Amino acid sequence: MDWFRYENGELFCEAVPVRKIVSRYGSPVYVYSRSSLRDRYQQLERAFREVRPLICYSVKANSNLAVLDTLKGLGSGFDVVSAGEIYRVQRIGADPRKVVYASVGKREEDMEMALNWGILMFNVESSAELELLSRVASRLRKRARVAIRVNPDVDARTHDYITTAKKENKFGVDLYTAEQIFSNPKRYPWVEIVGIHVHIGSQIVDTSPYATALDKVEKFIKGLGPKARSLKYLNIGGGLGIRYKDEDPDSAEVFASRIIPYVKRLGLKMVMEPGRFIAGNSGIFVCRVIYVKRTPAKNFVVVDGAMNDLIRPSLYKAYHRIWPVVERTSETMTCDVVGPVCESGDFFAKDRQIPQVDSRDLLAVFSAGAYGFVMASNYNSRPRPAEVMVEGDRFSLVRRRETFKDLIRGERLFR
Repeated sequence: MDWFRYENGELFCEAVPVRKIVSRYGSPVYVYSRSSLRDRYQQLERAFREVRPLICYSVKANSNLAVLDTLKGLGSGFDVVSAGEIYRVQRIGADPRKVVYASVGKREEDMEMALNWGILMFNVESSAELELLSRVASRLRKRARVAIRVNPDVDARTHDYITTAKKENKFGVDLYTAEQIFSNPKRYPWVEIVGIHVHIGSQIVDTSPYATALDKVEKFIKGLGPKARSLKYLNIGGGLGIRYKDEDPDSAEVFASRIIPYVKRLGLKMVMEPGRFIAGNSGIFVCRVIYVKRTPAKNFVVVDGAMNDLIRPSLYKAYHRIWPVVERTSETMTCDVVGPVCESGDFFAKDRQIPQVDSRDLLAVFSAGAYGFVMASNYNSRPRPAEVMVEGDRFSLVRRRETFKDLIRGERLFR
């Protein structure tokens, strides 16, 4: 079901007119559909029910507490990549036995926090990390459960910035190094290797690269022989893509049909780390037109949102559908949709055809539920926007808009 839809030319989130949300909380604003979050999570749950995976939502995609709490209520675990994300999932009462901790650069204090809380396992990215983790675990007298993140040198055929399993990427260890780790467990006396982790990238619309990666992982595990006896988990990571423009991403069912045979043959408990698939199309970013600037070269629709609020178009040249919240005319215009930030890279769309708009009109930037607010900044001393969650005909503020005082909180004059 499309939880963001037009009725008589007006955009609704579930049963709430988006215009009504903006009239109460202002713009720019992020709007999330709680029903969409549930629906997307349950699609994965149904598709993989045969192997009953542990679904660990990737907190980095959208870390708002209301989003996390919604998913916790469905039984979700969490994939965290920082001590701050651990703190967030602790705040909503997450079960530490359903938490996995990734990240290339975990600090000692981060490891301590995770070990003391009793998380399920660490996704370990290098032998150096294993050595550090073993020392920290020894100091705390707590054994650390880990999954070795292998880098199978597979091209996920996605944007260069979000591919993670090619040999030139910083993530994981090559298969030879992984075999050396399994051959020398005594080097890491306080570490228990319980899993293999593989994550090949993000926004992957064709799941065949997963099969290529898992072919290599299956051969690797079988080649370990008795050294693989300690393995309990196969963590396939996340990365399943969504539709932003004209992509035709594989469905959860197609994804499952490719993955489940590997899980069955290996006999390991499956873990997965979806983020964008759940949150991406569960949210929109709404901004207001300040004015339309017409020049001999092109038209600019200047809005009150900016790259500091939603950086994906500027950072990745990512496409997001943009359309008026209320359709007032069938006449169209070709324009750049830009913000007030003092950068030429501050745009949401270039040479885009949209219905004619004017000052005060509202625009919805779709597919903004993942890697939207979480990547926002205060560049140009701009307060970050509000976030609102909708369920049925109810809506509520789940993060207040920042104030000017928030911008300088923690700062001190030097005198």
